Amino acid sequence: MRKLTYLVACSIDGFIGDSDGDASFMYPFVVGDFAEYLNTEHPDTNPTHVRRLVGTDGLENKDYDTVVQGRASYDVALKEGITSPYARLREYVASRTLTESPDPNVEIISDDLVGKIRELKAEDGRLGIYLCGIYLCGGSAVAGALVDEIDELIIKTYPIVLGTGMPMFGSGFALSEFTLDGVRTFDNGVLVRTYGRKR
Repeated sequence: MRKLTYLVACSIDGFIGDSDGDASFMYPFVVGDFAEYLNTEHPDTNPTHVRRLVGTDGLENKDYDTVVQGRASYDVALKEGITSPYARLREYVASRTLTESPDPNVEIISDDLVGKIRELKAEDGRLGIYLCGIYLCGGSAVAGALVDEIDELIIKTYPIVLGTGMPMFGSGFALSEFTLDGVRTFDNGVLVRTYGRKR
């Protein structure tokens, strides 16, 4: 069974963006040893245009062969004229309003998101002997809908407090337990915590 990993950047108080989902104020933190960590440990999670900029576009997929994101996350790329932001991965966009995909590499999931994720998790997903996972890119509503399907959380906490904004999980109250698997700190104050679902 393949893992669904929600790898997300957030503020100290757990917001992934402002109330409209804009997270551009976090970009200045992607420097130094933290940028190096992202490029070496999580290159698959960089959008295609970023991979080209940092010189990792030619690398084979390391951890993921599939990405799932919500309409608001996908719109960030569309506004820049990018219809396939993760071209090296199979791309799925969960949306009830986007009826037709603007790119042949992007499949729209318009209903039964949980069922589709379970189907993807049940796939072989192997690159040689290595089992590739599924990268949940965001956003808040999709993560909330899939909270029971998430196997791993990788939370990049930036040293800022927003006070209000878009929460990491846009869902009603439900207790989901995870175990802490690792913590890394970086020179710019970013903290990366990895959690596995408690089964």
